[in-house]
This record gives sequence, structure tokens and C-alpha cells, in this order.
Amino acid sequence: MTDERTEAPDSTAVRTALWRALHVQIDPPPHVLDDEVGLQLAAPDGNWRRRPDMDPLATSALRAAIVARSRFIEDLIAEQADRGVTQYVILGAGLDTFAQRRPEVASRLQVFEVDQPSPQAWKRHRLVELGYDIPDWLHLVPVDFEASEDWLKQLAAAGFDAGRPAVIVSTGVTMYLTKDATAATLRQIAALAPGSILAMTFLLPTELLDDADRPGLRASKEGAQASGTPFISFYPPPEILALASEAGFKDARHLSGASLAHRYFADRTDGLRPSSGEDILLAAT
Repeated sequence: MTDERTEAPDSTAVRTALWRALHVQIDPPPHVLDDEVGLQLAAPDGNWRRRPDMDPLATSALRAAIVARSRFIEDLIAEQADRGVTQYVILGAGLDTFAQRRPEVASRLQVFEVDQPSPQAWKRHRLVELGYDIPDWLHLVPVDFEASEDWLKQLAAAGFDAGRPAVIVSTGVTMYLTKDATAATLRQIAALAPGSILAMTFLLPTELLDDADRPGLRASKEGAQASGTPFISFYPPPEILALASEAGFKDARHLSGASLAHRYFADRTDGLRPSSGEDILLAAT
């Protein structure tokens, strides 16, 4: 029998974790996000920084975009926790390390990490192996999306209270899903308790990207295709906002990558700036 612990997260989740660590290791401070825990979990070989997809110059804009979206999410969670929200759900958690790095915020919440069973079992094993506690406020919720398991039902079984507000986050996921699947997820989240917040990233069509960023998106698409996880869905902002409205959200806003660049990179003197191409839907029930 195959040991679930050996079935590591897909290459996209690992690459994202390594980019977050690379930001700390090679970009000068102040760091937008300080995260080397994902690197510890992934445990790549000693030559990982020599990988083509870790090239410091070629991937700098993508690296910056990854840390910008992660920082925005963490700022949002802290803000909502201060407002009394006590539940945080991460859809497609991958190698998210918020619970390990920010326990002063996370411990005030019930944190639910939702992911496929095998990579999540692997992550649980790695956390224990590295000496990280899995406290009673951290819930690793296995959901077999490929078998069409109901993630809300699994969430409830793990202790999620649908009658209380929550922050729901989905980053780096919608490009792999059909638009019908994303619309269905939006309808489920829109039906949660009033005061719930959704933050969901989405990819823009190529023609809406800055010219300089189009080769990067092309390379990402080719890499995803080669890994067997092709990008299949892109959204102009009006389309994703319409989907959120049709799903039943009371309020939906579009946050551009440029707005995150202004928020987190405006005062940098090293030229580090996030690429365009991935924006955020911020919606409230």
C-alpha cells in the first residue's frame, strides 16, 4: 500500500513556498513576507536555488506577486480577527504556513486548512517531523475534490460553524477550475453567515496584462501544462464581479495587482515589483 505521507504537494504548491523563502534569502529588507517555514516543509535538495524557476532575476516579478498576495491575505485575516471574526478557511491550503508563523493571530481563530487527502497527510507528517505543534485551533480538513466530496460538509464535520462569520480564502486555484466549478463554489460561500468575507485570486486574460509580463504568463502556462495541471480559466474583472453578484454576494470588489504593488512596494529602492496578471476578488455576504 502506498504511504500517503510520500505523496507530496504538487509542484505549484512547492514552487510557491520556495519563492516565498527566496524573497527572504535574496531580496533586501524590509521583506513583504517573512516565510521560510514552507521551505522547511518542502525540504528541496541543496541545489534548489539553482533551479531555472528560481532564477533570481527572471522570476523576481512573479516572486514579488506571490509575497504580495500572501501579505494581503494575512493583513486581511488580522483585520477581521480584530473585528471579532473567529473562523478562517483556506481552500487549497497547500504549503500555507500562517498557523506556524503567526500564532499570535491564528490562535484567536479556528483555522481550517482544506486540501486533497494525500498531500495534506504528507503535510501533517512533515509538521510533526519538524516539531511543529498541531494545536486544537488548527484543523486539517481532507476533501477529495476529484471525487466531488462536499467541502462544506467536511468542514462542518471538522467543527466549522456555518452560522458564524468566516474569512474564506482561495489563492492560486481558480485558473485550474472550470468557470462552472468556480461559480458553484461562489454560490456556496455566498450562502454563509452574514459578515463573511471571501478573498479569491484569479488570472487575467493575456491581453489585459502589461506587455512586459506576457512572457512570464506564457511560461507559467507552459509549465502548468507540462505538469499535467493546465490553466483553463481566465477572467476579465467585470466577469468575476458578475459571477460574485450572481452567486448572491452583497458586495464584491476587484483589487488589482497594481494596487498591491502600490501598497507593499512603493517605497522600495531595489526595483522589486510584482508582475501583473493575478488580481483578487474581495466579496462579502
